[in-house]
Amino acid sequence: MEIMNLRATLRETVGNGPSRALRREGKVPAILYGPNTEPVKLTIDKLDLEPIFKSGAVAQKLLKLDIDGVDDTTNVMVKEIQKHPVSHNLLHLDLYRVSMDQKIKVMVPVVTTGKCVGVEMGGMLQIIRRELEVFCLPDQIPETIAVDITDLDIGDSLHVEDVQLEGDVEVSAEVNFTILTILSPKAEEEEVEGEEEEEMAEEGEEAAEAGEEPAAE
Repeated sequence: MEIMNLRATLRETVGNGPSRALRREGKVPAILYGPNTEPVKLTIDKLDLEPIFKSGAVAQKLLKLDIDGVDDTTNVMVKEIQKHPVSHNLLHLDLYRVSMDQKIKVMVPVVTTGKCVGVEMGGMLQIIRRELEVFCLPDQIPETIAVDITDLDIGDSLHVEDVQLEGDVEVSAEVNFTILTILSPKAEEEEVEGEEEEEMAEEGEEAAEAGEEPAAE
């Protein structure tokens, strides 16, 4: 897998005020932590982060972190991304130090392949788990987990134990949960009808609270 480079500088200031000042300068406050190490406060130039975010699947990316003034580079992954709830501007990054010879847990997106028999017959594909947690070495993280749905008929389901992964990669799941299922047209109609009845009930409750008569159908 591709390892992308990331530069950072050490940061001494803490608190909301200094962090806002950094963001106005086009920089992002960050913290680096990991097993058996003390957390390190960092500053990262926003421009240096753009190629990483544009490449997609940030949580699955292995990064080689180069900190100014520190001789050795460090392999890291993005553990948490904090964004502003309205502007969605990047506020803070958590970076996790990884060892290349120790397995880690990471979430990987699920993608479907093949032309599903059940869907061709009028059923609907319902994806229940869009990501799976896998346990593997940092340089063996799959970009996606592909599941073939070609032979699935209406009413069939695919469970986590049905997933075949290449290499030394495991799905860290204790329960054989459902990843996706093919719903029948009847189940789809009942689901829609149930939603309509729920909406009508909510409208009736709102009208009762307002002292009004519910609208007639």
